[in-house]
Amino acid sequence: MFVQVTKGIKVTVQTTFEGTFFKNYKMHYAFGYTITIENMSKDPVQLIARHWDVFDALKEMETIDGEGVIGRKPVIKPGKSHTYSSGCLLASPIGAMNGFYEMVNFTTSEEFEVEIPTFKFAAPFAIN
Repeated sequence: MFVQVTKGIKVTVQTTFEGTFFKNYKMHYAFGYTITIENMSKDPVQLIARHWDVFDALKEMETIDGEGVIGRKPVIKPGKSHTYSSGCLLASPIGAMNGFYEMVNFTTSEEFEVEIPTFKFAAPFAIN
């Protein structure tokens, strides 16, 4: 489990190895991750965008930017959380991701970034 707190917003990440498969004549490694975003501040916030840096041991880093998460822009009230699951395909059995969420504080209208901790992917057979 990977945890990071930024401005009262706690981000927790759990990863899973989903398996391997061939795509376009190449082996791919599927990983899943579940993220919980907990609002430990006193103000309601909304997640409006995301930025990811995806690291793959066999490829160059890939950057992904987009609105919300999995098609949603959740509003998270104080003391509440939002959990979602997603995944990625890597060319190698080892990799990592990190990034940040862009959020807005509904009380102050301030936009701010919430760091997503670096979380690692490793297929069980690749770990010594």
